[in-house]
Amino acid sequence: MSRKKQHKLVNFILFLVLLAGSLVMIVPLLWMLSTSVKNKLEVFAMPPVWIPTEVNWIKYSEIWTKGPLLSGLKNSLIVCLLVTTIGTFTSSLAAFSFAKLRYPHKNTIFLALLGTMMIPFAIIMIPQFIIFSKIGWVDTLKPLIIPGLFGNVSMIFFLRQYMQSIPTDFIEAARLEGCSFFKIYYRIILPLSGPAISAQVILWFMGIWNDYLAPSIYINTPEKMTIQTVIQSFNATYAIQTDFPLIMAASIMSMLPIIIVFIIFQKWIIESIAITGIKG
Repeated sequence: MSRKKQHKLVNFILFLVLLAGSLVMIVPLLWMLSTSVKNKLEVFAMPPVWIPTEVNWIKYSEIWTKGPLLSGLKNSLIVCLLVTTIGTFTSSLAAFSFAKLRYPHKNTIFLALLGTMMIPFAIIMIPQFIIFSKIGWVDTLKPLIIPGLFGNVSMIFFLRQYMQSIPTDFIEAARLEGCSFFKIYYRIILPLSGPAISAQVILWFMGIWNDYLAPSIYINTPEKMTIQTVIQSFNATYAIQTDFPLIMAASIMSMLPIIIVFIIFQKWIIESIAITGIKG
């Protein structure tokens, strides 16, 4: 077999593997959408029915009255927007200091910060709950918001690596012009780090939006629940009644903000993957 044919065969095999992987991810989503517009009998039909005989959108109107879905969406948006906005600012500041500033024990502090990533949440879960309960934060959104405002270690690490590729000559030239370090960060580092920051923002947004463990620990009142705990309450209540179309409709509504965020930021995510650094 010639090298050209071998190359085509390898590409064809890779295409089949990627196609299979895509189907594994897409088929469950299509099944969710299909189930949400079925009646209860068609959900359990054998063989499975992908396209219902009559498309029924009634569940998309029922979900707003069957549980606190609207307040769950609102609470999750509040948490995600506050944490990702302020937390990204503090994380990028920390990354800038670790990447470009000079001060004693910088590397030791950075390694200690990275060491906190090795600590599982299950270890600090109970001490955190005790602390938050003593200061009256339990059954509020504060435990979900305030810790994240001080930054994210993963984001700090990723942005530090990205900012290190920015030529130091830019900073030295700006210092000669009399720019403060914050002005250098705001006018030079931040614009050049846009693709990396955008990628981290969407990953962090998705992580916070999909978080179930922390809200289930701290939130008890239904009106204060985030969207994932609301979906769990839908599942616990209506799975017994085999009302899976209602559960799937609520689940799809909970996915929409993530899809919208990805569509908005996809250009910068692709750029962050394609661009590994800036050559000076």
